[in-house]
Amino acid sequence: MAGERIGAWGRGKRPLRINVFDEFRRQYAWQIRELGFMVRLLGRNPSAVAGFAIIAGMVAMALAAPVLAPFNPIQISLGDRLLPPGGAHWFGTDELGRDILTRVMYGARISLWIGVIVVVIAGGLGAVIGAVSGYLGRRFDDLIMRVMDVILSFPPLVLAMALAAALGPSLNNAILAVAFVMIPKFARMVRGEALAVKEKQFIAAARASGAGSLWIVWHHVLPNCLSSVIVLGTLILGETILIAASLSFIGLGAQPPTPEWGAMISVGRKFLMDQWWYATFPGVFILVTVIGFNIFGDALRDVLDPRIRR
Repeated sequence: MAGERIGAWGRGKRPLRINVFDEFRRQYAWQIRELGFMVRLLGRNPSAVAGFAIIAGMVAMALAAPVLAPFNPIQISLGDRLLPPGGAHWFGTDELGRDILTRVMYGARISLWIGVIVVVIAGGLGAVIGAVSGYLGRRFDDLIMRVMDVILSFPPLVLAMALAAALGPSLNNAILAVAFVMIPKFARMVRGEALAVKEKQFIAAARASGAGSLWIVWHHVLPNCLSSVIVLGTLILGETILIAASLSFIGLGAQPPTPEWGAMISVGRKFLMDQWWYATFPGVFILVTVIGFNIFGDALRDVLDPRIRR
């Protein structure tokens, strides 16, 4: 049967059938209860609900863009250039007659994709660097943290601009530049968590049983830092989208005719006095998306704070 597997045969008895779903619930009962508790706390927080609604709306729009978008995002129609909002073009058209609503919807796919990829890369590398640095300590920790301090000494946008310019203007290079800038934030946060975790008794027990340092970091230190990484990643997503849009605005990110919000604002500013809709709608979507991630990240941080549970 689905959801069941056959255990070992008894002595002349029928095989023992174990329900995999029940076994999973028993094994992860504590994690399931914690997740349910978090969801209930988030549901009671109006900011969390509002932030989640914004994020869910943006994700749904991005995923459904090929179905919901009324036009092709890169198809040129010079007869419809710079039309004001209304009629068939709810957000108006650009200088090449392309529908701005369609380009904004497809731009959500690019911006959210950039944010997720940057957080995955920076969060993964930063968490590993911070956990290893905090657990090993001494000279290795000093060396790694001084390197992180040097990176943090530069404003994130300025450093991302310099790296993107050195790598060359493209969307992939912009992603790498923003990810590099965000690594120290994860590394320093996880290092602080690792310094506290390595003093716990279960770490001492693992050492006594002969476990190596890297094994302890992977199986004990990193899992105990996961909640903090998730919260920081949620908060950084909004900043990441903003920096990526800034790089595209100055020509170091997405290149034409890619429908990216920052690139649309860059071209639309030339028509801002007469065709206000061109740059306004992409800017509004950047604003709403960043606010959504920020308020949801703040609420998630409050929920995961142990003091809230008292």
